[in-house]
Amino acid sequence: MLRCALDLFERQGFERTTVAQIAASAGVTEMTFFRHFRAKENVVLDDPYDPLIAAAVASRPHSLGALPRTVRGIRHAWRELGEPESDLVRRRVRIVALTPTLRAAAWRNNAATEQLIVDQLVRDGTPVLRAHAAAGAALAALLAALFEWARRDDVALAEAVAVALDTLDPPDTPDTAEHSHD
Repeated sequence: MLRCALDLFERQGFERTTVAQIAASAGVTEMTFFRHFRAKENVVLDDPYDPLIAAAVASRPHSLGALPRTVRGIRHAWRELGEPESDLVRRRVRIVALTPTLRAAAWRNNAATEQLIVDQLVRDGTPVLRAHAAAGAALAALLAALFEWARRDDVALAEAVAVALDTLDPPDTPDTAEHSHD
């Protein structure tokens, strides 16, 4: 069903593709489609990584400031995930990057991840505003990296993520020992 949906989105655009067309292309009913996806947007927007990212931020040393702790947690989580094995991930992200309504939805989806990170930072003593600023900046960098990676076939995901996150927390910061073990 996923491949059928992506093929249709790429051929005729996300907005012009209906759930009925996806279901027909996959040889299933619309009811079956909705058992797998709450809405058409979920085909490209579902993100199972929120808990992994929040746990990685929680595992960074509390002595770090909110931004380096958040960036290094996200960096660690993405290293653990590795490069996607399938072109489906790049295709999904590319469709999001090229569709204004989906880009906006991706930002809304980031709100859940941001709140998980903020909650963790605040639990560990970070003031609320600093926690929101750190989480928002780090997730904006991550989304920028994902969109850049999706647009270009000559860039590895790990490279794009590293460049974006290094913009916020350069690797030559004074505590390189902790940084190098992310």
